[in-house]
Amino acid sequence: MRMTLRILVALVLALAPAGPSTAAEEPLDGFAIEHVPRGAGPSVSEFAYEPDEGIRCASRVWERATGDGGHSVDLTVVVLRGASLTSLGRLRSFMARHHERAPGSWSEVVVGARPGLRADGHVFWLMEPGVAVSVTIDTGRFGPGELTAVAEGVRPA
Repeated sequence: MRMTLRILVALVLALAPAGPSTAAEEPLDGFAIEHVPRGAGPSVSEFAYEPDEGIRCASRVWERATGDGGHSVDLTVVVLRGASLTSLGRLRSFMARHHERAPGSWSEVVVGARPGLRADGHVFWLMEPGVAVSVTIDTGRFGPGELTAVAEGVRPA
């Protein structure tokens, strides 16, 4: 009986759909994501892209189905790599062009011990020259504390 229960538990765990916590356990381009808000969408996808300027991006997106048959993004974590990312100012310039925002629309913050920039559910910072991280969150579902918790939970794997 005990062996049957173990086999059943193992089978259930093996067949269970991967949720946000499972996706958070896998490194994203060399970084662990140690916090995902409770209730973040169960559909998790990863994308790699090169927007321009020699910047390579690896992203992980948590989304959920909406009542109207669509989908809504709850959380996005992006690791950016590129030789031009040499300072927070250069990162700000790139992000302003990429997101079509005024460079001054972000305010200065500290993420862990690193200087970063934040506005409207979005925070980004330079991990080291050439490597940056960006986190966006649905502010309609999650408070500003969750954005901070996700950002501070992104660490080298």
